[in-house]
Amino acid sequence: MTDPATTARVPDNPVRDLPLHDLAGFTHRWVDAGGVRLHAVEGGQPNGPAVVLLAGFPQTWWAWRKVMPGLADRFHVIAIDLPGQGHSERPDGSYDTHTVAAYVHAAVQALGVSTYWLAAHDIGAWVAFSLALKYESRLRGLALLDAGIPGITLPDTIPTDPEVAWKTWHFAFHLVPDLPETLLTGREREYVGWFLKAKTLASDTFDDAEIEQYAAAITADGGLRASLAYYRDAAESARKNHEALEQRHLTVPVLGISSSHGSIPDMAASIRPWADNTTGIVVPDAGHFIPDEQPDAVAAALAGFIAESD
Repeated sequence: MTDPATTARVPDNPVRDLPLHDLAGFTHRWVDAGGVRLHAVEGGQPNGPAVVLLAGFPQTWWAWRKVMPGLADRFHVIAIDLPGQGHSERPDGSYDTHTVAAYVHAAVQALGVSTYWLAAHDIGAWVAFSLALKYESRLRGLALLDAGIPGITLPDTIPTDPEVAWKTWHFAFHLVPDLPETLLTGREREYVGWFLKAKTLASDTFDDAEIEQYAAAITADGGLRASLAYYRDAAESARKNHEALEQRHLTVPVLGISSSHGSIPDMAASIRPWADNTTGIVVPDAGHFIPDEQPDAVAAALAGFIAESD
């Protein structure tokens, strides 16, 4: 972990009270992405195919830390904190996924990458799907991991059966104005810890230090507000997704990655109506947080997907 004093001295870092965490062989970068500073962690082969990674709630780029080394020997690997996430700026304004997708794509371009493969989990997959609709000509392929995408794979109603309701109850809670902030402020660690323990197949996947790290990121500088904004703008994300899909479906290769104990049993089947070239896999022995639970399987799946699609 980078010393907090060093963090404060990084001039481009908009979240200076949050310690940086280093990954061997990778470098922290900040770029101007359409007026919003986004944090990226970059490494691997500079001249190799670029693979961009996006994480979801309640995580940061660190969600990919176990997958990135497995890709670094063949690919130019870039993990990006979404707006409001980790060490990226927490802008005011809309967090609908088409707006956020424009920021993410601008960040990739600012890093000197013209075309790339995109892999994303949870809310990161929300953004990735919309990015593919907006910038498909710049994508070489898209991998989506266990995500209910607004207007696509996200159910219109929240189930009330206790056997399944625990997986999706928070979507409605996060939409309520003000109440989540009132109840969660000062209790971010308990809230984050519940997700990381309840939604993994093995409840000890995340240790106390990792739970503290993710909770600190949500606590810092408006992170909770930004995290909730993705859910509060989900209806706008869904509307824009359908508006784009009325014009055309995706033709870029798409890989849907599900898990044996995740939230979406078959990502590929749920995406196939909207994408012409979709395949899918199911990762065994994993819950919702597949990159943390089965990183080698995820790295192998992404490498195989790229090899087969190229």
